Amino acid sequence: MTDSTPTVVLVHGAFADASSFARVVPELQADGLKVLVPAVPNRSLTGDAAYLASVVRAVPGPVVLVGHSYVGAVITVAGTEANVQALVYLAGYALEEGESLGELQGRFPDSELASALVYTPFPVEGSDEPGTDVTVDPDRFPEIFAADVDPDLARVLAVSQRPLAGAAFAEAAPVAAWKTKPSWGLVSSADRTINPDVERYGYERAGMTTVEVDSSHLVMLAHPQEVADVIRAAVLSLGTE
Repeated sequence: MTDSTPTVVLVHGAFADASSFARVVPELQADGLKVLVPAVPNRSLTGDAAYLASVVRAVPGPVVLVGHSYVGAVITVAGTEANVQALVYLAGYALEEGESLGELQGRFPDSELASALVYTPFPVEGSDEPGTDVTVDPDRFPEIFAADVDPDLARVLAVSQRPLAGAAFAEAAPVAAWKTKPSWGLVSSADRTINPDVERYGYERAGMTTVEVDSSHLVMLAHPQEVADVIRAAVLSLGTE
């Protein structure tokens, strides 16, 4: 492999961590691709995008940037980095410039997730006002987030969630990388976490190449082959070996 070989950067979303991609990584590595699976702070849209951009800048050569769920919004911002050659959205939010998660989601009926969210205060350094962490009720997590994932694994995921700070929902995207980068979108058509129409709308607006998979929100664990195929299409579009 050389610096011209694309690196696939796989980025988890809210209420999950890098292990979300445990079944996709071997698929891509078997193709001879370089893979990186960083952790995201899940503290704010622009803060998470700045962190992810710093990770991407440290990667030599071209990057295919893949974001799940909330991190679709993050790659929309971080994807403007010069070495990002393609974007892949997995059951994710494709924001317009100047749009927030709350605004995009508010155009459509709520998913089942809305009634299962848990709000917990956390201390914010340098402030007397606490922040708010958002998680999913662990008892409802398997059915809403991971209905077609192995039940034993889903129960583990339910108690090992990575929270998302509530502030991230109201923050507007300052840029939209899909305007200048080729993009692919995967819709989880059985999604009970994000209304699938939110995914479809964002992808169609961006003019993405779109596929639909009959899957829960955690499509990477439930259908790794289909996810890997979408990523492969993005890689092949670069025309590099």
